[in-house]
Amino acid sequence: MVKKLISGAVLSLMVFLAACGGNGEDGAQNKTDKNDAEKTTETKLVAGSPLQDGTYSLTETNFDENGWKMFITITVEDGKISDVDYNYENKEGTLKTDDKDYQNNMKEKAGVGPQEYVPRLSEQLTEKQDAKLVDIVTGATHSSEKFINYAQQLIQKAQAGDETHVEIDPGAPLKDGEYKLEEKNFDENGWKTYIHMTVADGKITKVDYNNVNKDGNLKTDDDEYQKRMKDKTGVGPQEYIPQLSQALVEHQNTESIDIVSGATHSSHTFKMYAAQLINAAQRGDTTPIEVDNFVYEKE
Repeated sequence: MVKKLISGAVLSLMVFLAACGGNGEDGAQNKTDKNDAEKTTETKLVAGSPLQDGTYSLTETNFDENGWKMFITITVEDGKISDVDYNYENKEGTLKTDDKDYQNNMKEKAGVGPQEYVPRLSEQLTEKQDAKLVDIVTGATHSSEKFINYAQQLIQKAQAGDETHVEIDPGAPLKDGEYKLEEKNFDENGWKTYIHMTVADGKITKVDYNNVNKDGNLKTDDDEYQKRMKDKTGVGPQEYIPQLSQALVEHQNTESIDIVSGATHSSHTFKMYAAQLINAAQRGDTTPIEVDNFVYEKE
């Protein structure tokens, strides 16, 4: 019992310290775009369905150009993520974290290898209980973004109590259709995100991305918000929203989309949700996605 109490205290401290780092966008924007990226599990959750106990798993069906495919399994006990099993494996069943040559080569080039970033991402998800709060590991940006995307999809499954195994073919062509994702809950500042993506002839041809408030007003139409944010960070929704939308049409993937300086959190959220829509388009599943997003008490 004493051991459990000590572990809990250490975990809470780790979560608090990790959250204090924040990012430039959050600190600069203050009330204009204060968001979940600042929150910790100590902050009161005011919206977002709880996780249902169970085991939720996702695997990629094909190996990438380097011979690896990713898998992730999360275990939920007493409504909390208690374990994360995340890694990559090759055709021989060898784990990326066990490949010493890969580790040495990547660490020499990027300053970090799978032996560092794989457990770091897994531990963050267990500590923070929210994929949106997981920080990108420097030197492993692509792997971090993919982990966050897949972890978010498993959290959505856990909220629904749906233990059906998820399979994703990241190299599959996009199927024509209209793909929609919308958050269910307004954040502490009264906004929620939506993305509508059109695929025609196997290409993303149109992206309708914005934030909407309870009155149905779009963030890009809020001139007061635009001015406050731009004065503090140098960019506002009238710049970063079309910039991110256009980048997705131009690049046809999320990996190549640059983070908009001054809108870091919004950029990461866009990339996470857009990646989920791309996965849906690879399956040809046009069922609208409603994300029961976590919202925390405003401080």
